[in-house]
Amino acid sequence: MAQDIVPDSEHRGLVARLPQRARDLAQLARFDRPIGWWLLFWPCVWGVWLAGAGWQLVLLAWLLLGAIAMRGAGCVYNDIVDADLDRQVARTAARPVASGRVSKKLAWVWLLALSAVGLLVLLQLRGAAQIVALASLVMVAAYPFMKRITWWPQAWLGLVFSWGLLVGWTQLRADNWDALAAFYAGSVLWVVGYDTIYALQDREDDALVGIRSSALRLGGSVKPGVALFYAGAAGLWALGFWLLRADWLALLALLPAAGHLAWQVATLDPQDPANPLERFRSNRWAGALVAAACFVVGNA
Repeated sequence: MAQDIVPDSEHRGLVARLPQRARDLAQLARFDRPIGWWLLFWPCVWGVWLAGAGWQLVLLAWLLLGAIAMRGAGCVYNDIVDADLDRQVARTAARPVASGRVSKKLAWVWLLALSAVGLLVLLQLRGAAQIVALASLVMVAAYPFMKRITWWPQAWLGLVFSWGLLVGWTQLRADNWDALAAFYAGSVLWVVGYDTIYALQDREDDALVGIRSSALRLGGSVKPGVALFYAGAAGLWALGFWLLRADWLALLALLPAAGHLAWQVATLDPQDPANPLERFRSNRWAGALVAAACFVVGNA
């Protein structure tokens, strides 16, 4: 039913038309909230286009499929681990596992099915990229527990959600590690920034049930904190470009993305329930602007 759709679902109509069981599984994998796989996919694109091998559309199609499947698998795993906590938070209490609409046994089966799709994508990659991709699994498995032990689970998420950059790059080349490291670090800070914005939605509930987040840790300094993360991201991306191609003109390609991040900070209103979600979702466009810059610098 429509009331089963989580509050931040982006496609209520599509999900609501599915049969009940299919709808529950779709929600469990967050298929109703595509922003997640966009944010996982964009760093993959950055790595591919920064490598300077042209469009690579077939490779990107596989990586997109992998981003959708593995983001879904990660969400299912997160909901299995966090079911008890989710029941205590207003925004997550209606999730399929937390609400009891999907059993943990079925959730594990769904997790394995999504992982099988991820395995299919993995087999399309060359050996070095496969090793890099597999190395992320330990961090993915540990992520749901970070909110229990650190005020900065967003930093751990940054390490995970930026990993596609390394996969895309190592699929095509194995050099310029300094440029890649700088760009990866910038991506991590970008994720910390946008996930801090996302966490603003749950500050009151998180504080009540003992969940830690950067939004709670920053308190009244969220806007300056996000500004610092985004500035660091832009600076590290610029450094990555410079290490790859020491050309001042190449840095101009980052201006649209930097401007978009500045707009997010300038218009962020932590007190408006709708504003943080809108700013968070706008990062699909930030990712696209960075991707365009990577293509220009990598392929010019």
